[in-house]
Amino acid sequence: MTIAQTFDQWIDRRGTHCAKWDTMETHYGVSPSGGLAMWVADMDFRPPACVQAAVEDMAAHGIYGYFGDERASNDAIRWWMKNRHGWEVDEKAIFTTHGLVNGTALCVDAYTKPGEGVIVMTPVYHAFARIIKAAGRQVVECKLVNEGGRCLLDIAGWDAQMTGNERMLLLCSPHNPGGRVWTRDELREIAQFCVRHDLILVSDEIHHDLVMPGHKHIAMPVAAPEIIDRLVMMTATTKTFNIAGCHSGNVIIPDEALRAPFRARMNALGISPNSFGMAMATAAYSPEGAAWVDELVAYLDGNRRLFDEGVDSIPGLRSMPLEATYLAWVDFSGTGMESKEFIARVEKQAKIAASHGATFGSGGDNFLRFNLATQRANVAEAVSRLKDAFADMQ
Repeated sequence: MTIAQTFDQWIDRRGTHCAKWDTMETHYGVSPSGGLAMWVADMDFRPPACVQAAVEDMAAHGIYGYFGDERASNDAIRWWMKNRHGWEVDEKAIFTTHGLVNGTALCVDAYTKPGEGVIVMTPVYHAFARIIKAAGRQVVECKLVNEGGRCLLDIAGWDAQMTGNERMLLLCSPHNPGGRVWTRDELREIAQFCVRHDLILVSDEIHHDLVMPGHKHIAMPVAAPEIIDRLVMMTATTKTFNIAGCHSGNVIIPDEALRAPFRARMNALGISPNSFGMAMATAAYSPEGAAWVDELVAYLDGNRRLFDEGVDSIPGLRSMPLEATYLAWVDFSGTGMESKEFIARVEKQAKIAASHGATFGSGGDNFLRFNLATQRANVAEAVSRLKDAFADMQ
């Protein structure tokens, strides 16, 4: 069986304490029996064999003590960033957090004070706003422009919006949920915006390996090396290799002075690596892992084309062109329906659990986000169900 064939293999995740399948009825009223889970951003695929082998080796050893000596993991991170992203990483710059939501929270805690503003480019990953609010900071929404079904920056508008109370910008690159791969010029514009307004730039690049053919992700320190003194980079194996449950993330801080407050917060909170996460990440960031990712992206691209062709054939629906991630951002505004009506059709008629656009902030009200990282038969079934649910529009 080839790698590509394994992506088509159905793996029943129901009854395994899987958030995506086992809690969708609670959140969306869609039963896992007969419903399609297309919300939580993880994949219905097993990781590459090298990752599975690493876990099996740990199980065979049979002792699960504290993790020590991060050199192998750091070497793997540095190899991956250099070979896949053209970015030379200093070993001393790497911190291991309990995933990147944790990493984001640590950044907010380390670099801002209660009441200060943290900027997000909306619509954007909903955990950002949740963390900012929970930390007692102010969410500052800088809205993206939807032009011709594509998310664009509005730097001039954002400049006019600043009050001086803002201390940080959280960048999602590639963008979730819009699927944009920011160009070098756009990244430089964002960097210059941060310099003008004296902002710490936290660049969440967790989807940087999941880029569709014809597009190229550029790491922020490669695009704008002049802002290293205010840059925090966040990357991870978790999205790329479908190992989100290991809760392991890379926070990479190139500037030595900028590392100090982050290190202090990690020490104060007693954060140390998860041994399973370290073993899986070390195995994943390898030539074998790289070959698997290449085949994964080709498979996801096939799912994207199938989904977009089907959805775009339904009058009133439009799937935003997906440049990266496996998350389709579908605009329902052409139906003329209020969100509660098109959501009801998707959930009650099509029996699909998809993320509600409003949770991503301003600009998301007329959208739903669909996770395409599942077996192609599920994607085809989702298209068929959506066509039936909106048959009166055709």
